[in-house]
Amino acid sequence: MALWLNRSGRHCEHETKFLEEGRIYLTWGGLNHDLGKLADRDALMAVLEKVYPQFKKFHRVQNSGQIWAFAHKMAKGDWVAVPSKRKTIHIGEITGDYQFDPKATNPYYHFRTVKWLEQDIPRTNFDQDILNSLGAFTTVCQIKRNDAEARVRAMKANGWRATNAKPKVARIADDEEPADATETGELDLEQIARDQIARLIYSKYAGHNLEELVEAILAAQGFTTHRSDKGADGGIDILAAPDTLGFGHPRICVQVKSQTTPLERPVLDQLVGTMQNVGADQGLLVCWGGFKPTVLRELPRLFFKVRLWDQTDLIEHFLAVYDKLDEELRAELPLKRVWAVAASEADEQE
Repeated sequence: MALWLNRSGRHCEHETKFLEEGRIYLTWGGLNHDLGKLADRDALMAVLEKVYPQFKKFHRVQNSGQIWAFAHKMAKGDWVAVPSKRKTIHIGEITGDYQFDPKATNPYYHFRTVKWLEQDIPRTNFDQDILNSLGAFTTVCQIKRNDAEARVRAMKANGWRATNAKPKVARIADDEEPADATETGELDLEQIARDQIARLIYSKYAGHNLEELVEAILAAQGFTTHRSDKGADGGIDILAAPDTLGFGHPRICVQVKSQTTPLERPVLDQLVGTMQNVGADQGLLVCWGGFKPTVLRELPRLFFKVRLWDQTDLIEHFLAVYDKLDEELRAELPLKRVWAVAASEADEQE
């Protein structure tokens, strides 16, 4: 058995289709050819040359490895990890052989059926080395390094949390084609850094302490704040408003949840009710683990009243005001700005 990474597009734009249909797709646009009938990689290269004449040869070679793996190397019983735009991970088991549908809408010609074992697993539940492998720029690759497949399978029995088992490091033969992106160096360094920042923040500010971090961010953004005492708060964690005394507008009522699972709709309804009780103009609902679809569906209706921060949003706001935070907090969460060459989207094909 194997563990595969299969992205749902560069920006996870096909994620909903993957989840709702119980399928993973090969999302290369315009590739309306039955890959199952190709005898070898040379035949695939000939097809790619016809379909994508605008790409350089080394790009087609790189893409051919991913495409060949999807059509010919994946197998029933293998597991697949699909990163989410919500910065979580979906894990599924491949249940079907490669299928080609020439009448499908572009780019959904190629698919395999999957049974989703768990959706929206927090990235912080995974060991960092596995996250590094899942942070590959490539769309499809096998995750081999550090016994990753066995360790992810063990997570299922452990409530989808890392087991802290020492990995068995398998030697990769010199003539074996690299399949894990950590062997080729094609890593999303920005995502890896964000994963490390998320792990640090959660280790320091889990539980009620997350309210302290949210309050510090709002204060750095220019708000005067009041944080409720721990315990029963009636749906109020933080009150915030502009101006020195906090008498300005908008008046914001903030509810903070540090749970690592997506938040359900009743908490949103409670926040809206509390906003009315305290005379708040707007509300901010913060949940480290993100939000269930029942919450996200309410966003259009509440656009002028409520904002949602998941882990990604919280980190974005944290980084934006990091230099304005007090020294004690920055000492708790020490970061250093670095610069790196940006990957060109022209060098990627999905």
